[in-house]
Amino acid sequence: MTTSRLAKSYLEKATKRLKILDVLLDDQAYSDVICEAQEIVELALKGMLR
Repeated sequence: MTTSRLAKSYLEKATKRLKILDVLLDDQAYSDVICEAQEIVELALKGMLR
C-alpha cells in the first residue's frame, strides 16, 4: 500500500468512527465515548502525518 493510500485509509476510518460517538452519547456510555474519541484522534493524526 502506498503512503497516500494508507493516509487516506486512516482518515476514512477516523471519519467512520465519528458516527459512532453519537450512538455512544445517546446511551450515556461516556467512558466508551472517551476511548473512541481518543482512537479517532490517533487515526486522524496518523493520516495527516503520512
